[in-house]
Amino acid sequence: MEVMRHASTFLLPSSLETTDNFPSSVDALIILNQRLPRFAPLLWERAKLRVCADGGANSVFDGMPEFFPDEDPWEVRLRYKPDVINGDMDSIRAEVKDYYSDLGVEIVDKSHDQGSTDLRKCVTFICGGPSILEKSNLCILVLGALGGRFDHEIGNINVLHRFSNVRIILLSDDCLIFLLSKTHRHEIYIESSVEGSQCGLIPIGAPSARTTTHGLKWDLSETGMHFGGLVSTSNSVREEKITVQSDVDLLWTISLRKPC
Repeated sequence: MEVMRHASTFLLPSSLETTDNFPSSVDALIILNQRLPRFAPLLWERAKLRVCADGGANSVFDGMPEFFPDEDPWEVRLRYKPDVINGDMDSIRAEVKDYYSDLGVEIVDKSHDQGSTDLRKCVTFICGGPSILEKSNLCILVLGALGGRFDHEIGNINVLHRFSNVRIILLSDDCLIFLLSKTHRHEIYIESSVEGSQCGLIPIGAPSARTTTHGLKWDLSETGMHFGGLVSTSNSVREEKITVQSDVDLLWTISLRKPC
């Protein structure tokens, strides 16, 4: 079975070197309509494409100047201008939309499509759109997908299953989440300077009859997991490399360290 390798090198400070296998750059950054996490400016600089999902434009407009309190907020807004605003346009404020439109930001109005979430609209746009991105091995980071309304969180997690062949990572100030496809054996390399020890594996799409791990405090060995029975929450990292293989798609989540 083919191996897929994962590492959160995109969260490392610029002063720390990364390897060719795990570059710090990412293909695309999607911002949803939640408060920006503390590492938003870092990830913005490392992304090749920045897409605001509808009201995510409000988050960038309001939130980016807060990271630079000693600077003119309008200069900060100009510096952190999204490439695209995509969604059904029901939550972006009119003055924010007009401001970015006047700056030449591409506005993709999907108000006719009420059958999919704004995150799904943005991922679809990225996968089928800009030629600046290499589509064969996309890495998409999503800010604002966790926290807020629970139905929105579940909808965002559902996008991970809908695009299981695309590397999509949901981030908050507290944790990150991504999908481990059943089509691969997975190696997760822990970045201990930014990631904590608390972790979990969740078979949210379907019950697992056989999941095997190595490197966790409570490893699984051909173990079944399902809601109403065993789910590997509140687990802990024991080694720098975690291996996971399962008969179903799993969610991997790990805590993020707070700044000192």
